[in-house]
Amino acid sequence: MKAKASSRRSAADRRKPILYATLAVIAIALVVTVAVLSRNPSVVPQSASETHTQSTIKVGDTAPNFSVSTTAGPFDLATAKTPVMLEVFATWCPHCQRETNIIDDLYKKYGRQITIVAVSGSNVGADGNTAASQADVVAFAEKYHVVYPVAFDPDLKVAGSYLQSGFPTIVVIKPDKKISYIGDGELAESTLESAIKAAF
Repeated sequence: MKAKASSRRSAADRRKPILYATLAVIAIALVVTVAVLSRNPSVVPQSASETHTQSTIKVGDTAPNFSVSTTAGPFDLATAKTPVMLEVFATWCPHCQRETNIIDDLYKKYGRQITIVAVSGSNVGADGNTAASQADVVAFAEKYHVVYPVAFDPDLKVAGSYLQSGFPTIVVIKPDKKISYIGDGELAESTLESAIKAAF
């Protein structure tokens, strides 16, 4: 009987290190997961986009007027004489980050024929934790080599008027201020180029 009891105790003793090691691995995994989720901007879109009511604008509507101070100077939709391509973006948004290359290309091709302006539409900064700011938008433009005008909108008024179900939202507005195109998400250059040409 003593031998059996001793055998059971030694088996239990051998299992303890395995149990403790397993618990330690689970604890580490939980800590890492929480850290990644709290720092990863791709987690932000759901909660950040929920802070806005989706705009009800549609193609054919008169575009809501707005004015912003951009990296290229002041912009006022009311005085724009050319078609306008507006992007509502978030600095943490990976789709917006990739879209900068496409909008850069379009700006180089059509920058003298149309007005392109990008306006921040999220109250969350690029790190997914801190508040968005003018410095956050400028850092975004520098990091992704943005050549078109960008603006920080602290009151999110432009987003309130134009933001669709996701970032980025891109709206093309004709010179008569009628909306001719609305799209959201990561958009192909050919799609946006067609929308620009249709606005003349």
